[in-house]
Amino acid sequence: MDGTTQTRQIAIAYVESLEQRAWSRLDALLAEDVVYEMPQTRERISGRSAFLQFNMEYPGDWHLRVRHVVADGSLAALWLDVRVGADGQDACVWVEIDEHGLINRITDYWPEPYDPPPGREHLVERW
Repeated sequence: MDGTTQTRQIAIAYVESLEQRAWSRLDALLAEDVVYEMPQTRERISGRSAFLQFNMEYPGDWHLRVRHVVADGSLAALWLDVRVGADGQDACVWVEIDEHGLINRITDYWPEPYDPPPGREHLVERW
């Protein structure tokens, strides 16, 4: 399997693991030093355990569905349909894969800036 095909599969598995709340599967996809950023809220989470905790504690009945994936080498971009309850919106996610086949960087892009919800200050740094 070539690198682009592997990256595409890992990117899809990442979203599916989140949607299914398959935390051990998600854990296996992430590098120990993974960095997760949300430019709209200027938040950064560093490290696999903090990223997993962030997602396990995320409030609401949220759901993710991949609309489209573009991969090239070790990089992938995903267009997602994101739902929280009855509300939905599109999001784009940039995923980078390291030389070991693990996700080492994730950047979530949302349509507009917003203030982050309270209660996750212990997991994120603001920039």
